[in-house]
Amino acid sequence: MLRKSLLATFCASVMFTTAPAAIAASVQELKSELGTLEVTTLTQGLEHPWALAFLPDRQGMLVTERPGNLRLVTVDGKLSAPISGVPDVWAKGQGGLLDVVLSPDFKQDRTVYLSYAEGGGKGDKAGTAVGRGQLSADLKTLENFKVIFRQEPKLSVGNHFGSRLVFDRDGYLFITLGENNDRPTAQDLDKLQGKVVRIYPDGRVPDDNPFVGQNGVRPEIWSYGQRNPQGAALNPWTGVLWETEHGPRGGDELNVIERGKNYGWPLATHGINYSGQPIPEATGKTAEGTVGPHHVWEKSPGLSGMAFYDADRFKVWQHNVFMGALVSQELIRLQFNGDKVVHEERLMGELNKRIRDVRQGPDGYLYVLTDESDGVLYKVGLK
Repeated sequence: MLRKSLLATFCASVMFTTAPAAIAASVQELKSELGTLEVTTLTQGLEHPWALAFLPDRQGMLVTERPGNLRLVTVDGKLSAPISGVPDVWAKGQGGLLDVVLSPDFKQDRTVYLSYAEGGGKGDKAGTAVGRGQLSADLKTLENFKVIFRQEPKLSVGNHFGSRLVFDRDGYLFITLGENNDRPTAQDLDKLQGKVVRIYPDGRVPDDNPFVGQNGVRPEIWSYGQRNPQGAALNPWTGVLWETEHGPRGGDELNVIERGKNYGWPLATHGINYSGQPIPEATGKTAEGTVGPHHVWEKSPGLSGMAFYDADRFKVWQHNVFMGALVSQELIRLQFNGDKVVHEERLMGELNKRIRDVRQGPDGYLYVLTDESDGVLYKVGLK
């Protein structure tokens, strides 16, 4: 028995001492203007991951996979089996299981919010839906899942669902919604295409939304004239929602979202059709009564998830914004003077990965997801 005990102790010691070497081998050092960028492969084998959310108390991260799975990734990179209780999703084209956020009171209510493509429209068309359920104590089941919001009408054949979920400081839930590649609907206030909506956590509409009480107008609408907003985050210094959206061929945008404003699509755009022809409805780069982009990319990087950096770990990153880029396959860092973009850096291009989401972790590192059939979760920091 003593020999077995000593052997077990020895084996455990070997496993412990060799583990750091295995982790170190997965670290890549890449170029950065502000020092060497360290990129650690935390886990891989994810199927088109779309978003992640951090559980409290170092319990790990919830990660969505577009085909319809919600998984747990532990802090040391172990990947769980799919969590049960997730709704069926319409996994076609750009559709599927999309964003995930925790309730602001998660420690008390254990509520998880999901956005996803939901079928059921005429001619097998789909729209964005949002629902919520409670994560079981063993982290294996999403219980009592209930839909709290549906994009209406359902018009997508597989394109432009949005959709990001953001809670503001007052507990309201913002949802970004694509125009389903049906351009004129972004200007139609009786439809929920091409909009940012604002609701209570249970789906009710706040009385102070800008269009409440107007005939023929959806009361959920907070802003309109959006194309395909696949990134959104709350500015931690101002409490205002910022959003990124795909332009067509050119004209990706960073927008500061204001109550009741029209952001122009498709009347105003810096892009053209994929065919090379102008957007038929566009009057130019500007249009009367619309808000121009806060910052615009004439050549589309394919903007995706975004994160403001306000941690103390890497002070040179403070007050910067990081955004994923699907087309240019990079992580974009924006530097500001006040709210004005004064500098841009492109990172991680050497990896040739479509970056779908970026979030600031509770440890001050960035966590980055790649959109691939063998998707990767990276932990990113400065050496």
